[in-house]
Amino acid sequence: MVFSTSIFLFLFLPIFLAVYYLLPFKLKSVWILIASYVFYAWWRLDFAILFFITMLWSYLVGRVIATNKDINPSKARSAMIMGTIGNLATLGYFKYFNFGVDSLNTLLTGLGASPLHTWNVILPIGISFYVFQATSYFIDVYRGDAPVARNFWDLSAFIALFPQLVAGPILRYKDVADQFYERSHTFEKFSEGSIRFMVGFCKKVLIADAVAPLVTLSFGQSDPTMADAWLGALAYTIQLYFDFSAYSDMAVGIGLMMGFRFMENFNHPYISQSITEFWQRWHISLSTWLRDYLYIPLGGNRKGIRRTYINLILVMLLGGLWHGANWTFVIWGAWHGGILAIERFLAKPKRWKTLPAFIAIPRTLFLVIIGWVTFRAANASDAFGFYAGMFGFNGFALSESIRWQLSGYALSMLVIAFMLVYLAPWWRAIVQTAPKFRQARFYTFHMMIIPLFILATLRLSAQSFSPFLYFQF
Repeated sequence: MVFSTSIFLFLFLPIFLAVYYLLPFKLKSVWILIASYVFYAWWRLDFAILFFITMLWSYLVGRVIATNKDINPSKARSAMIMGTIGNLATLGYFKYFNFGVDSLNTLLTGLGASPLHTWNVILPIGISFYVFQATSYFIDVYRGDAPVARNFWDLSAFIALFPQLVAGPILRYKDVADQFYERSHTFEKFSEGSIRFMVGFCKKVLIADAVAPLVTLSFGQSDPTMADAWLGALAYTIQLYFDFSAYSDMAVGIGLMMGFRFMENFNHPYISQSITEFWQRWHISLSTWLRDYLYIPLGGNRKGIRRTYINLILVMLLGGLWHGANWTFVIWGAWHGGILAIERFLAKPKRWKTLPAFIAIPRTLFLVIIGWVTFRAANASDAFGFYAGMFGFNGFALSESIRWQLSGYALSMLVIAFMLVYLAPWWRAIVQTAPKFRQARFYTFHMMIIPLFILATLRLSAQSFSPFLYFQF
């Protein structure tokens, strides 16, 4: 099921919330779990079984760790390692089996051998998110950073929470454990969540979906010109951000309606002045997960500068692969990892003079856009062909095949989106430093978002189905 559908807006969500608020607190986790299974099984019923097995496995591993942490540390450590291997092996099989076989067959064919003939593995939706979430639970229990879940229902509800189940943010049990014991349900929190949900809905329907045709047109060109390629690259930069941050907004909003406060996943990433800062603002839940469960265990920056560079690049390579089983994601991860290592090297005294923001921000955005091309391209060959267009090797003017299909609405929303990208943090800073504007901002924003939400709802009924981009990961 998808947030931006009529069946979710007008059937699933109202029924869920009505029952949720009528139930006593001790039964709310059970209802969350039931509703989350319905939400997930709407896509494929059979993968709900895998979902349940992951929950049960993680619960049992957590109990073994908690029971033996003090009296038998080696058994607790073994349980943590086995639990991690089991979860990552499950993720590896479903996400990378086809990729591994295809890569091996390409190598075998190149050597003149016969390719292997195997079965095709279907990728369960959201598996990258819920496996990471489940794994972080028992690692934190082992480290003593999180309490063991008091019962199967609470842990299962945490892993299955439908608002963020399919595309994040990636939650950690230690951050929400207390909220399963006690959380408030107030009109103010519900109102805040409703507004946040509507903001995300409008971002998805009115902006991300509006510029999507520009992306499809440009990346569909076999030999894009410079104008074709940059139009598509800029449109994808907007589409991906407004699509993914919209899902996070809606997830946080529904969480607030349920009394939960989730971590923020985005903090105006396109105003970053370096790639290092970009990863402190983009997909924050993933970048902090990779830092805490991969970068730091590898040694972080504690084992010398050369090892630090290796760790940065390795973590980003794995982060790229987490996004998808394709060499384009490996290239994208290497691109970001390499830049992070260079920035760490240049951060040494006297190696690099800090650039002013009006130069640093567009420079960083340029590097991000270059990376987004491989993120979007179907394969490495298409990505490099697109780069050829971006740098003028296929001509400069807009192609006729694109020009006649351009939509004024799509172009207008692209311009408006870039304005919002840079005006939103400026407006937020004004409000934070001038409390007298907060009340006026509150009422103005409410008056604006409600009609926009109605418009987005009407537009939703008139357009074709458009899933969130991060569903594929």
